[in-house]
Amino acid sequence: MRFGVTLLSLLLLSGCAALVVGGTTAGGYSQGKDGRDSEVLAADSAITSSIKGKYAADAAVSEFDIGIRTYEGTVTLTGRVATVVARDRAGSIAKGTQGVLNVNNQIVVDH
Repeated sequence: MRFGVTLLSLLLLSGCAALVVGGTTAGGYSQGKDGRDSEVLAADSAITSSIKGKYAADAAVSEFDIGIRTYEGTVTLTGRVATVVARDRAGSIAKGTQGVLNVNNQIVVDH
């Protein structure tokens, strides 16, 4: 019984180590691949998080799945919404977010 518990513990812990190492590697790879330094990457992440929070609190856009990608202060919005009002509101919220330099609103309105 004790051997089984020890073996199970080792298997579980080795799986956790792989997850931690994999997560670190993936983050480092992403940072190195797109060329942004850590300060710009952190600022872009903060912008994206801020916009997501504002979308969640806004009745016009909260029900839609809007993709947000921020790169060096430029925000690209993607997804599908039901009305022009929702698309425009999503763009307006993004533009009004601190740190945003430009918004590329690619949201499609379903008719």
